[in-house]
Amino acid sequence: MIHNRFLLSFIFILLTCSLSAQDNLLKTVSDSLSANPKTEYVTGTFKALYIVNMKTIEAPAAGALNFEIQHRFGTVNTGAYNLYGLDFATFRLSLDYGISNRFSVGIGRSTTNKTFDGYMKYKLLRQTDNAPSMPVSVNLLGTADYFTEHFSPTEKDYLKNEYRFSYTTQIQIARKFSSNFSLQLVPTFIHYNMVNFAADQNNVFALAVGARMKISKRMAITGEYNYLFPNQLVSVTDPPRTNSLSFGWDIETGGHVFQLVFTNSQSMVESQYIGNTRGTWGDGYIYFGFNISRRFNLKPHK
Repeated sequence: MIHNRFLLSFIFILLTCSLSAQDNLLKTVSDSLSANPKTEYVTGTFKALYIVNMKTIEAPAAGALNFEIQHRFGTVNTGAYNLYGLDFATFRLSLDYGISNRFSVGIGRSTTNKTFDGYMKYKLLRQTDNAPSMPVSVNLLGTADYFTEHFSPTEKDYLKNEYRFSYTTQIQIARKFSSNFSLQLVPTFIHYNMVNFAADQNNVFALAVGARMKISKRMAITGEYNYLFPNQLVSVTDPPRTNSLSFGWDIETGGHVFQLVFTNSQSMVESQYIGNTRGTWGDGYIYFGFNISRRFNLKPHK
């Protein structure tokens, strides 16, 4: 009987020690996780690579290729004879590739001025949901474009290749405030190797803002405004230069995003739609069009 009591007491002591050791181990693991929490990055600030014309902070994942078609009809003020602009069309085709989850590149070709463009985008900061806290995402974007259109028989006397280049640098600052609303602010610097008139500046500054408002599970309204600071491109044109204002309706359809857009900018290249938009919404210089993207994974998932 004494032997059995001793055995039961020994087993009780072992169980108590074991439970205590497990509690201490769990507490140690919990303390370790609390001291070194895994950073949770915000995703899906925007659902597409473009708000309308403006590039977003989004980029293809490493090894993914995005094929983009941006299409614009003519202005609605051309009247019923031209079906309010639908008889005319300009477009841009582009490829965007994710070299890493932070670094991406892209190339494009536009019918406007027969322009080729390319860009590099690097994600400097990423918004987080937990500590360490980062309230915004920040990208650095650099683009270059080269137009090949022939304007006159005598252009070769003055329009050398180097004059056809323009360069744009942007700092993209974006925040996803909620699952329904995101905002992007973009300070912009553009250098034109050639300007139209002596009074125009080769170096110009602009400030752009873009936003996305989700209205249903697969739909959102987007908008962007590109403000070109005054007294930089002052040449008189008809219609005159104005700031680019655009709106879009995004529809997510499986593997791609379809965007219906309305804008007063015919071009889809930074140096052109920021510095060379002509005509206002009030005068009917509104281009209807669409953006459509399709993504392909070129590297197998591990």
